[in-house]
Amino acid sequence: MSVQILTIESQPFAENSYLVWNDGGTEAFVIDPGFEPELIVEALDERGLTLVAIVCTHGHCDHIAGNAALKRAYPTVPIIIGAGDAVMLTDAMKNLSGPFGFDVTSPPADRTVTDGEALTVAGITMDVGEIPGHSPGHVVYALRDTKPTLVLGGDVLFRGGVGRTDFPGGSFAQLKAGIRRVLWPLPDDTVVYPGHGPTTTTGHEKRTNAYLAD
Repeated sequence: MSVQILTIESQPFAENSYLVWNDGGTEAFVIDPGFEPELIVEALDERGLTLVAIVCTHGHCDHIAGNAALKRAYPTVPIIIGAGDAVMLTDAMKNLSGPFGFDVTSPPADRTVTDGEALTVAGITMDVGEIPGHSPGHVVYALRDTKPTLVLGGDVLFRGGVGRTDFPGGSFAQLKAGIRRVLWPLPDDTVVYPGHGPTTTTGHEKRTNAYLAD
């Protein structure tokens, strides 16, 4: 399977949204729409793609800020998020926009996913892995039918870093354990698409990431 992934960086937090579709297909889904959803709409239109789902890795405001605008533009498109973070969509205090002095909310989830579930969207099947620690219900999505394996990872694992764990509900111990449980068994050439910054591989981070050393 040839999957296309387009990175769309959204300011002011340099948050990565990803547009994902099968090569030659017409349906796409978006991962973590940020504060500039118009960039996502433009990318869809330029490529003749139809949005069929909004898929969130977690509920922090910079990763859900575009949900409402996209839902208005595509009313039938479902919002999908891990069950543990679903409450953050509609609560500005829990999604951390309120504490920073602005109010971001999203429509509620149309579907929630849990650890070990297989999610198929736009003809692409992903394995859901729950990795709490950055947020209580953070999930990652692993595409195992591709070569190499691809992970849409949100704010769990970065090139040379990991997601912050000093937010409410955060836990470095949980994050480290979840990365080792869910990501480390994947092949070393697995490409991780993070919520901020450049892509990396599981093998590179196993060898060099100081936060995850034994």
